[in-house]
Formats: sequence, structure tokens, C-alpha cells
Amino acid sequence: MNIDGSVALVTGGSGGLGRSICVALADSGVSVAVGYLDGEERSAEVCETLKAAGAKAISVRIDQSDESSVQDVVAEVANTFGSLDILVNNAAMAKGVPFPDLEALSSELWDKTMQVNLRGPWMVSKHAAPYLKSSNWGRIVNVAAMAGMKPMGASIAQSVSKAGTNQLTRCLAVALAPDVTVNCVAPGLMEGTELTKNISDAFVDGFKSQSVLGATTSLEDVAGQVAQFCRSDTITGQTLVIDGGVFFH
Repeated sequence: MNIDGSVALVTGGSGGLGRSICVALADSGVSVAVGYLDGEERSAEVCETLKAAGAKAISVRIDQSDESSVQDVVAEVANTFGSLDILVNNAAMAKGVPFPDLEALSSELWDKTMQVNLRGPWMVSKHAAPYLKSSNWGRIVNVAAMAGMKPMGASIAQSVSKAGTNQLTRCLAVALAPDVTVNCVAPGLMEGTELTKNISDAFVDGFKSQSVLGATTSLEDVAGQVAQFCRSDTITGQTLVIDGGVFFH
């Protein structure tokens, strides 16, 4: 499907992966709303990059913990561009807590992780759904993680929240069919993101040693698959792992 001329909202659009997704969509002719919570300056920079390449873009602050903020932003994007055809649920958090250290994983951190990583995508999808349906070919692409496929990742909370994202994808695919397709990407370790900027070289080397390609996950590959899911007509309810072959090692 040709997505040229469509409109997308990308949550977490100011981060490393978010920026790559915005660029990939803009390269396909999509007008992009770059969502952010704290990264206002980075979001503005992404918009300037997109505009310099000839795309239409706006920066929008969206607080996924505040339902009124979600409603207002979704309506703002649709009113500004005249429609909302694509939603990319990319915003997430991951605070490191070793799995065996149950005491360190506080109830507060558990609740915040679930709120950002699971409740947030649900809330944005819920309020975007009427606009996506009215376009007659709406698309939702969720961003999960390898951590949602097996017990690994920054913490138990992150792993469970991303597993929930996979199931949310399947449930929304059923709920919104046939007007909207809903798919998901599950990246491995991506260098150059806000979530991974503080990881050690030893951790990166350990990931590469588990990958049959001997590499971390390319931001551009993940972003390209997001765009491809938007172009696909008969794929829904699927999660694609993009990890350099760690699952095959």
C-alpha cells in the first residue's frame, strides 16, 4: 500500500529509535507528529530534520499517564493535518533492576513501568482508534522488545510489560479489524537510544556474542519494518523479532 500523504503520530519520537521511525515514515511521504514527554528540544530537532527533507512535521507533548493529554494530542494531530492514519506506540521506560533482587523492584517502579509501557499504548490506541477507523486503512505499530519474548531485559517489570505489549497487539488486531491493522516490532539491543546510552561495552559485546550476525540491532532496520507494516495490507496481529539472530543462537 502507498502511504504517501498519510499522517502518523509517533510517541517517543524524540529518542534514537523514535527519530529513525519518524525519518522512515517521512521518507515514505508521511506527515509526522513527533511525540515527546521530556525531550522537547530533541523533538524540535527531529521536526527540523524532517522539514529540511521536505516533509510536514509538528512536535507534540503527550503525557500517556494523563488521559486528557492523550485525547487532546490525538485530536490536535488530526485537526492539524486533517486525519490520523498511523499510530506508532514507541514511548517506553526501562530502569535496570537485576531479576534476583526482588526487594529492589519496588511497587512504585513496577506500577510506573506498567503505566508507561503498557497502559500508555493502550490509552493512545483507544483514543486514536476512531480516527484510524475513519481513514478506512488505519495502522497501529507497537514497539515491544526481545525482553517480552523470554525472561530477560532491564527488569522483571520491563519484561512483563513488553510481553503485555505483544498480547495487546493481538487483542487490538481483533478489536479493530477490518478497518485497522495492528502489528508489533520486538527489537534486540539497539545502540544509540536513550534507554541504552548508559550500558557498558562489556554488555554490548555480550549481546553481539549471542547474535549469529555478531551485531546489535540496527535502528534503521527496526524503523524500516515499522514503515513496512504500515504499507502491508494483509498482515495483522503479528510481532516480528529483530535481534540479529539471538533467538537462533
